[in-house]
Amino acid sequence: MVGAVLPIRSTDTHAVEWLALSLTAGLGTTKQEVFRASLTELEATGIQTVSAQSLGTGRSMELAQEDLERAVAAGVTLLVPDDPAYPAQLKQIYDPPLVLYVSGNAAAVSLPGIALVGTRHPTPYGMAMAERLACDLAARGLVIFSGLARGVDTAGHRGAIVAKGKTVAVFGTGIDIIYPKENTRLAEQILSFGGVPGI
Repeated sequence: MVGAVLPIRSTDTHAVEWLALSLTAGLGTTKQEVFRASLTELEATGIQTVSAQSLGTGRSMELAQEDLERAVAAGVTLLVPDDPAYPAQLKQIYDPPLVLYVSGNAAAVSLPGIALVGTRHPTPYGMAMAERLACDLAARGLVIFSGLARGVDTAGHRGAIVAKGKTVAVFGTGIDIIYPKENTRLAEQILSFGGVPGI
């Protein structure tokens, strides 16, 4: 079981480097050694000129530091791939995200769970069954992962809350944008039950 996860501070250079990599256009997944290379060395690697210039001039690090400070001020935890709290299963996909922005209980993203997603326009029966299924699974200790969208996703999160279980909402928007707006209260409930109302 994952222990408590502390929010990354704005002085954590290692995290800022991961964040800078994720914010450098056209770079993709590259080793962090790029931060110690000269502009000439970067250009010689064949990466895009815009990426080399952003890294070589320090602009990527400046953007990362600004982004990290905003995240820290908002109480958001950042998880990077070599952080022990970064979900091990997520590292197994072809192109895992370099940075996860997590609002709420960051440890919940690594707990055993199940994804429950579906249509935004289910029948009343579909909504009821999605909520019941999520409730039963959450009551047995599984984290319910969904997208906080209207319809089946919303029903899944509600079911986990009814069971007083944990649920994680994976946003298609930024961590600071709850969509749809009518799920703002639902996001607050997810947080109050130790879940993640935004990742």
